[in-house]
Amino acid sequence: MAKLTNQIVIEKAKQLGFDLVGFAKADLLVEESIKLESWLENGYQASMSYMEKNFYKRKDVKEILPNAKSVISLAINYYTPEKYFNEIDKGKVSRYAWGKDYHLIIWQKLDELELMLKEVDPEFESLSYVDTGPVMDKAWAVRAGIGWMGKHTNVINPDYGSWFFIATIITNYEFDYAEMMTDHCGTCTACIDACPTNAIIQEYVVDANKCISFQTIENKVEIPVELKGNFDNWIFGCDICQDVCPWNQKFSVISSVKEFHPLNKELTYDEVMNLDNQTFKEQFAESPINRTKLKGLQRNAKFLFE
Repeated sequence: MAKLTNQIVIEKAKQLGFDLVGFAKADLLVEESIKLESWLENGYQASMSYMEKNFYKRKDVKEILPNAKSVISLAINYYTPEKYFNEIDKGKVSRYAWGKDYHLIIWQKLDELELMLKEVDPEFESLSYVDTGPVMDKAWAVRAGIGWMGKHTNVINPDYGSWFFIATIITNYEFDYAEMMTDHCGTCTACIDACPTNAIIQEYVVDANKCISFQTIENKVEIPVELKGNFDNWIFGCDICQDVCPWNQKFSVISSVKEFHPLNKELTYDEVMNLDNQTFKEQFAESPINRTKLKGLQRNAKFLFE
């Protein structure tokens, strides 16, 4: 029976289109959990109460897979080079939502990868996540050597910047483990300085209550009136802190995944307000924009343009 190695996993992951692969020992996330607990106690999760659930699973992946020995972190680049027109009547959509919903793409790749690895060694056991379970995917990406945590709380890789999605595989298998990458943000505060709502309240800490991405996607009620006029025409999500990052400006690489290339880059007030539920569902069936529902998208349009 063949044994899996780091190289076999990397080769098979890259065959499927993953750009980065890292390996970490399935240890407790002690320091990361302390930071998460503090973040939650300060109410920075806003109405995302799911962040408060399954805390012990977030801290210890053995609470998810009892015989866990390793965490494989994978990243897939979604950057495409198109720019915004920055027209006054157009609402901007975050780059990650320009194409097909990444969950649909990555879940399929993860299923294929796990089957391939099990074919090499049937004793390989795994559970995988794409930011939909009680797993600190960014923390594991840092532990696995994928990149360092940027001051905007996105993971940065020196070859790709931060334009990538992260997937996590918890497994019973042992691997050779990566060293964590050194933080290369240095004295740069571009992301903090550029945020129009001051959501990055200190280095490495984002208050979701002030974050445009939270307000336009996750928030299910009215957007606080005190934020009016500060959204820079973002109608779904926000990329400002990533757009200004020097690592993204210098090292972005065009994604090889054609489904990430733009379908919905900007939306006008009239376009959004003229949609009915059926048309919305048809137009955004496989788009991340579906998450905010028509009601949320129209609320965002009114907040920006009325």
